[in-house]
Amino acid sequence: MSRVSMFSAPFLLGFDAYEERIDRLSRAADGYPPYNIERTIETDGSEAFQISIAVAGFSLAELEILQEDNQLLVRGKQKDDPGRQYLHRGIAARQFQRSFLLADGVEVKGAVLEHGMLVISVIRPKAAKLSRRIDIRSA
Repeated sequence: MSRVSMFSAPFLLGFDAYEERIDRLSRAADGYPPYNIERTIETDGSEAFQISIAVAGFSLAELEILQEDNQLLVRGKQKDDPGRQYLHRGIAARQFQRSFLLADGVEVKGAVLEHGMLVISVIRPKAAKLSRRIDIRSA
């Protein structure tokens, strides 16, 4: 039985890839690490976003940020130190992957790691309204 989605409407042309991305993101939904997303409007009308991810215990070398197509991937990989002997271990060395779907035209400006918070700056420049006349030719 085929699945019906909102992207299968006949007037939504070329949105097939978005459905695939949304499905991929929903499968990757995990509560770790926690994050905030803040939005501000710049004076020129563009939108700026700050994604703050709590990555306490991760060093700069253990974090990776990738942009693949319209998806922002943040990965963290900690390694166990076999030379340590723990009497109690309440903080596990763990891995994570957090995904964010970016709209067309959104640009990742940079990232800063400070006091256990990874802050990624993202901007969506104000798009110019596009309007043009399409000439009709006779066959």
